[in-house]
Amino acid sequence: MEKQTYTFSGAKVDYYFDGSIKQLKEIVDPKAAVIITDENVFKAHHAAFKNWNTIALKAGEQYKVQATVDAIVEQLIALGVDRKFTLVGVGGGVITDITGYIASIYMRGIRCGFVPTTLLAMVDASIGGKNGIDVGIYKNMVGIIRQPSFLLYDFKLLSSLPEAEWQNGFAEIIKHAAIKDGALFKELQQYNIGYYQKNKKALAALVKRNALIKTKVVLKDEFEKGDRRLLNFGHTLGHAIENQYELSHGQAVAIGMTYAAELSERILNYKGKNELIELIKAYQLPTYAKFSMKKAIAVLEKDKKKEKAVMNYILLQKNGKGVVYPIPMSDLTNLLLQL
Repeated sequence: MEKQTYTFSGAKVDYYFDGSIKQLKEIVDPKAAVIITDENVFKAHHAAFKNWNTIALKAGEQYKVQATVDAIVEQLIALGVDRKFTLVGVGGGVITDITGYIASIYMRGIRCGFVPTTLLAMVDASIGGKNGIDVGIYKNMVGIIRQPSFLLYDFKLLSSLPEAEWQNGFAEIIKHAAIKDGALFKELQQYNIGYYQKNKKALAALVKRNALIKTKVVLKDEFEKGDRRLLNFGHTLGHAIENQYELSHGQAVAIGMTYAAELSERILNYKGKNELIELIKAYQLPTYAKFSMKKAIAVLEKDKKKEKAVMNYILLQKNGKGVVYPIPMSDLTNLLLQL
């Protein structure tokens, strides 16, 4: 188990790469911890939860809401959880979001850590301290930025992932390559999902590389005043359609990246649109889609990335170089309606 520690704003986060969920007891005391997971993970890895206090939720984005938070808090009270306990989220992005959010508000804040079990959670959702819940169709409208104490990476947990979850994760990996890592973009062009599924060393290196891309961005801009906004590439329009059309997060982000590439071409004379679209397709993700742009724009009007009448949209200058580009909402509306 390889340990790396990164210091955010007064909070240290221990990253345990190439570890095992069996080693969780070396990091936290099972008697002073509660695991939060979902029914799918609990069923797939049942033995890992033996001798741990465990709350298993119904799986799905539709449960990332305040009602679920209330139910968990009631269970924590019933279990006698106090401020010396640690909450451990074992699962995908929904679980890490909910666990981190509850840990930040229960008794005004208790320790938490994550064992991500999906590719998306390993490379993106569990990293950076963003925790929250959805409100209706509005993604992550309520939440907080608060770092976990640790992240434990067990790549064997990916063995139970359905194909759709691999695709989800690669949407975020492609995003990282597009905004920050041209060499990674070229690597992804050479391979496919099947290659990384079969090549454990390549997969471990890919996950670590992406985890550290996001970590370094967040270290520079933890509270999203500057460069951290780049991580929203594909997410602006993606979030606006994700819950409306019951898309997976990866599908929504992939479609969002496609339309962001269109905007980048028109606004910044970006030359890499076709390459990006072909890469998204190669990893079995959607690109152009039929949806109501007017309905999407209505959701964008409530987007937390909007500041007054201006949206901080993430565009590409080239593959490997993203920029934050403020666009007045009136102009953005006209541009999107033309696509």
